[in-house]
Amino acid sequence: MARTVRRSVRAKAQTKVGTLRERVSNAFSWTPSTMVTLGLIVLGFFSVGPQLSEYFTMQTQIAQLRANLDSDKKNLDDTKAEKKRWDDPVFIRAQARDRLFYVVPGEVSYLVLDADGINTSDTSGTVGAMLAKQKNNGAISQSIGTTKHNWAASIQRSVIQAGLDQPSDSKNPATASK
Repeated sequence: MARTVRRSVRAKAQTKVGTLRERVSNAFSWTPSTMVTLGLIVLGFFSVGPQLSEYFTMQTQIAQLRANLDSDKKNLDDTKAEKKRWDDPVFIRAQARDRLFYVVPGEVSYLVLDADGINTSDTSGTVGAMLAKQKNNGAISQSIGTTKHNWAASIQRSVIQAGLDQPSDSKNPATASK
């Protein structure tokens, strides 16, 4: 009797719920209108897909251009601030001192040459004397040096010769002898 009760309970449950295939087929049926609807969805996907891709590409380009515009605006603001600084006479004077080594009348300007190669343990004298010994340029020459060849005369001679010489023609002996 217990077996028959179990089977009857199981049979009643299957009739209420139904099998999986029955449930799926009852929930979704392939009617012609369903087929047309699915076809339109697939067609819409393929027709709108490339435009969506292009849309997202354009949005990326717009974001990049906005970032470039923001950086250019920042550069423009920096340039305007730099231009505004050049309207200040104190800034101009400071730049002339730093860049062009200008001094105000009455001041003395000192310029240290080759400051990176200075040996600080040298106690022989001034830094200028040490640099002169290192560079071997302490003695100023009293004579004017000349070159072995006068290059200006060589250039002049070459230009005159190029203008006066005629090309030789080996076919015509009358012009070749000139």
